Amino acid sequence: MLVKPPASIEIGVIGGSGLYDIPGLEDVREHKIYTPYGAPSDNIITGVLEGRRIAFLPRHGRGHRIPPHRINYRANIWALKSLGVKWVISFSAVGSLRWDYKPGDFVLPDQFIDMTKGIRELTFFEGGVVAHVSMADPFCEHLREIILEATKAVDGLVIHPRGTYVCIEGPRFSTRAESRVWKEVFKADIIGMTLVPEVNLACEAELCYATVAMVTDYDVWAEKPVTAEEVVRVMKENTEKARKLLPEIVKRLPEKPDERKCSCCKALETALV
Repeated sequence: MLVKPPASIEIGVIGGSGLYDIPGLEDVREHKIYTPYGAPSDNIITGVLEGRRIAFLPRHGRGHRIPPHRINYRANIWALKSLGVKWVISFSAVGSLRWDYKPGDFVLPDQFIDMTKGIRELTFFEGGVVAHVSMADPFCEHLREIILEATKAVDGLVIHPRGTYVCIEGPRFSTRAESRVWKEVFKADIIGMTLVPEVNLACEAELCYATVAMVTDYDVWAEKPVTAEEVVRVMKENTEKARKLLPEIVKRLPEKPDERKCSCCKALETALV
């Protein structure tokens, strides 16, 4: 049933591959949001988790209908912002570019490299007003700290506190030559297809954003070609871990970000020309 959204929801969750719902939500409602950029990936589900009202959006749509290069990232971020969201917790499936970041591990990236092809709409500012947001530290450090602390409450969860995420266009996987470039030349740690432009749009919207990257496989630098079957198997295991982790994050989130640790909520103060 579609209902009018509550006045304000402070926590937004974007579900990546495999994470299409959140068990344990109470007072569940579904909302169709209209944005200047068209429709988001799906209707937004709101509900109460650990006493906090959250908004959940599956990035690829329920049933995994939308490929990475066709996701309406601007509509997704705009929709969450319109609901009053301040914190955005993003879950994303990734491949690993190093042996010690193993399938089943989680990574909390602190940097990224954009290798998308210019097909995606990268900004809300397309003329009239120009903004150059700083992406020197692209993820909310305050939120990253909270997520890292929350992982201690989930048995068996291995998380790496830092990493560089190289975002490729997709939807195909890398060639062997490309994979060696990402690993040996770029020195990236993980590879995925959905971080950009989600992360920079969140910055322009002054949202506190962090990604929980869930490793499904070793990228093809490891000589074994990636298969969808392998990815899906590990993805199911990762999804169960993510479902246990999310309540632990939510219960630790304060009402407001600590601006001493993160500049996300004031990103436009020095960006507008």
